Amino acid sequence: MPPKTLLIPSLLDRHWPLLRWAFQSREWCPVVLEGARADVEDLGLGHTHNDLCYPFVLITGQVLSALHSGKYDPARTGVLISQTGDGCRGSCLIRLLRPVLDREGFAQIPLLSLNTRGIEAASAFPVGPAMAMRALAAAFWGDALLLMGNATRPIERHFGQTERLIRRWEETLSGDLKANRNLFPAAVLRRCREMARDFQAVETAPKAVQNIALVGDIYSKYCALGNWGLVSFLERQGCRAGVNGLTWYALYYLDSHLETGPLPVRLAGKALASLGGPMQKRFTQIIQEAGFSVLPPYRELKALGQDLSGTRCALGSGWLLAAEAAAWVRTGYPKVLSGLPFQCLPGHIYGRGQYAALQRQLPGSLIVGVDYDASLRDGTVENRIRMLLDTEL
Repeated sequence: MPPKTLLIPSLLDRHWPLLRWAFQSREWCPVVLEGARADVEDLGLGHTHNDLCYPFVLITGQVLSALHSGKYDPARTGVLISQTGDGCRGSCLIRLLRPVLDREGFAQIPLLSLNTRGIEAASAFPVGPAMAMRALAAAFWGDALLLMGNATRPIERHFGQTERLIRRWEETLSGDLKANRNLFPAAVLRRCREMARDFQAVETAPKAVQNIALVGDIYSKYCALGNWGLVSFLERQGCRAGVNGLTWYALYYLDSHLETGPLPVRLAGKALASLGGPMQKRFTQIIQEAGFSVLPPYRELKALGQDLSGTRCALGSGWLLAAEAAAWVRTGYPKVLSGLPFQCLPGHIYGRGQYAALQRQLPGSLIVGVDYDASLRDGTVENRIRMLLDTEL
C-alpha cells in the first residue's frame, strides 16, 4: 500500500524542499503546502478570529484549502505541525486547529506534533536517528542555498540564473536525501563547498545595492507567506537581504529548550547540538572563504548576545533576535528590519523592546520593526519599510 499524505504548512521556504525528505517514510509522503496569501488569509479568518496569532490564521487557511481541494483522501492524509513548547502561541496550534477540522468534517485527519518537549504526546511524530541525520544535512544545505542565493541574486547579470542554480541543487540534494547518501558531516560540508564554487561562478554585474538584514520570529523571517514576499520586495527596491540560516535557530533551540521533556529526547538533542556546533563552525568558514557574508557560529553569536542584553530570555526568538541584529550590523548590514506577527508578545518584548537600546550600542545602525496582520494592507507595511530604506545613515 502506498504511503499516506503528510501535509506540511508553509514555514521554511528555502529549507522545506530539502527538509521534507526527512519525514519521508513507508507510512508518510510529505507535501509542502502553498497558496496565495489573499485566499488562505480569508479562509483562515473565516474559521478563526483576529485575536489569534497571524501565522495560525494563515496555517488554518492553508490546511483547509488543501483539504477542500479534493486532491487528498481524508482517510489517508495527516497534517504535521511544529511546536516550540514555550510561551509562543504556536505551541497551542494543534489544540486550536483540531476543533476547526472537526467542524469542517475532517475529524478523521490526524494532527501530528513535531517538538522536543514531550507536549501533545498522543500526537507526537516519531523521530529516529535516520530522520535526524537527514534533517541535519538538509538544514545546512538549505542554509547554503539561502545565504549564497540571497547574496548573488540581486547582482546577477542574467536574470533568473541564481534561481535556476538553486533549483538544480535542490534536485541533486533531494536525491542524496532520498537515498540516504552524503549525510555524514564531512560529506555534508563537501556538498556545501561544491555549492559555493557554483555560486562563485554566477556572472554578476556591478550594481549599487543596499544591504538590509532581516530578523524576527521564525515564521516572519523564513516564510514568504508570513512576510508578504519581503525578500522579493526588497530586491525590487535595489536591496540585498541578509537572512541568517536555520541552523543558528536550531542550535539556539537545542541549547535553550531542552531543560524539560523526556530524557531520551533531551540526550538526543544534546548529541545533535554537539555534532551540529562544530559543523556550523566549518560551514561558516566555507561560506566566508567563498566571499559571501555569514554571521559568526552559534557560540560566538551567543557570546555577543550575552554582552548586549543577556541570554536568559529564550521565549520565541528571544535573545537571538537582538544578537542577530547586532551581528548583521557588524557584518556590513547597518539597516535591520525586524518582522513580527502583530500580537506576538514574546517577539515584541524581545524585539521592539530592545531596538532603542541596541541602536545606542551599535552606532551608525538603524533598526525598524514591521508587523504583519490580517487587518493591515500591503501599502501600510511597504511604506514603513520605505522609511528604513530611504533614511540616510
